[in-house]
Amino acid sequence: MTQQSVATSDKLDAAVLKVAGVVVLGAIMSILDVTVVSVALPTFQTEFDASYARVAWTMTGYTLALATVIPLSGWAADRFGTKRLYMVALALFTIGSGLCATADSIGQLIGFRVLQGLGGGMLMPLGMTIMTRAAGPHRIGRLMAVLGIPMLLGPIGGPILGGWLIDTASWHWIFLINLPIGVIALIYAQFALPKDAPEPSESFDFLGMLMLSPGLALFLYGVSSLPEAGTFSATKVWAPMLVGGALVVAFVLYSFKPRHPLLDLRLFRNRNLTIAAVTLFVFIIAFMGAGLLFPSYFLQVRGESTLAAGLLMAPQGIGAMITMPIAGTLADRVPIGRTVPFALALIVAGFFGFTQVDPQTSYWLLGGSLFVMGLGMGGTMMPIMTSALRTLQAQEVARGSTLVNILQQIGGSVGAAVMSVILTNELNGSRPIPGLVDESGKPITEAGLAIASQQRPELLAQMPVDPSIIERGLDFAARSFAHTFWVGFALVLATFIPAALLPRRRTPAQPLGDEQTDMPKTPVVIH
Repeated sequence: MTQQSVATSDKLDAAVLKVAGVVVLGAIMSILDVTVVSVALPTFQTEFDASYARVAWTMTGYTLALATVIPLSGWAADRFGTKRLYMVALALFTIGSGLCATADSIGQLIGFRVLQGLGGGMLMPLGMTIMTRAAGPHRIGRLMAVLGIPMLLGPIGGPILGGWLIDTASWHWIFLINLPIGVIALIYAQFALPKDAPEPSESFDFLGMLMLSPGLALFLYGVSSLPEAGTFSATKVWAPMLVGGALVVAFVLYSFKPRHPLLDLRLFRNRNLTIAAVTLFVFIIAFMGAGLLFPSYFLQVRGESTLAAGLLMAPQGIGAMITMPIAGTLADRVPIGRTVPFALALIVAGFFGFTQVDPQTSYWLLGGSLFVMGLGMGGTMMPIMTSALRTLQAQEVARGSTLVNILQQIGGSVGAAVMSVILTNELNGSRPIPGLVDESGKPITEAGLAIASQQRPELLAQMPVDPSIIERGLDFAARSFAHTFWVGFALVLATFIPAALLPRRRTPAQPLGDEQTDMPKTPVVIH
């Protein structure tokens, strides 16, 4: 079958579906990995004797790596070929997964997660490019339906799979499971993907990348060091924040000079893109940051197993699975300014339930809250992303999709770092238990011992304390989670401000000319 017949046929034929199989395998690994690791953070705390703010860097480092390579993928795909680069990304992700399983310190694990993210960050953008070239731009809706499968199943299956692997084997297996999938995907890609045809490409902004990525990493490192240091005057807090902030500001000023900057901030002249991007950025910080803490509450305050915590998170994914296809259909027919506020209202209603948590909060209430939040999430993210790109000129779409993708990953990184810092700072305020210190000589707090005893009951035999101390510690821990959820709740409310400016009238999409049949090089995806 020729490329022309593939592009003009109305259905996704066998040739396209064969290519889709490779892309879906890569997407499953990439998306599942994020949700699988989310339930493992408390386990990492116990295994590596680290604070929540520290172990959250296994997520922050991963998403920062994603943000680094997303703009690189479009340039490199033209320079080296999509098949070759996709297989390199698969190999990086698979090798990174294997190395994560060998980590014997939290520092090593964070470093290997960054390597894993460098591969994972290219899988979805390259996969979308490969699929769009195979199917043709006029079948992008059917294409998204195929790629939507791992996007919908990831939030449901990831926490359950991660919990089951940790409970029945060990945390190492949440990474080792990627090895056979990665090997199969590499072999499949070798035979299923069409041969490469590399072509000259526009120059890549390496200087911009060297400013933005280290700048963000340094700034967030300084923020995450605050709970341990206890004050902004500590050198490990203000120094990286100052240097990182200066690099980010320098990047913003510099980015208006190159012809092809890493992030084309000139696109913010488009009002619709600006409003959609700001709405998405604030939403991602709030929802993704606080969302990492939901399974931790079940594990650390309620004493559930990781498998039970994964199952308790499933209603959120089920809710998103229901509304995401509906929202995608409505986005083509109804202005998102009329639909997204209703979806945000559902998120606010569901989120409120978690601001009221205590050590005995009903699981029916929390499960219902997660389901309602999932309904809202499915009706929020994809329509906002669609709106961000809808009114761009054909030649601007690739740069616009790169901009939105990177803002999404940066928002996730900021959310994970900030929310983990707030929670850690709250827990550090718990009352110390007289006479009890840990191996490093630091006092053990009531909340710290209560959380540890939920995961390791044998500790109470080694440290006999009054049961009322454990009860007070759990109450304090629950309040710490509730206070952190209030911050996320306030940020979701703040999302209504830019969302009120989203278009409420039908805006015609810009046509993609014949020169754009390959579609954007880095399409919008959800991690």
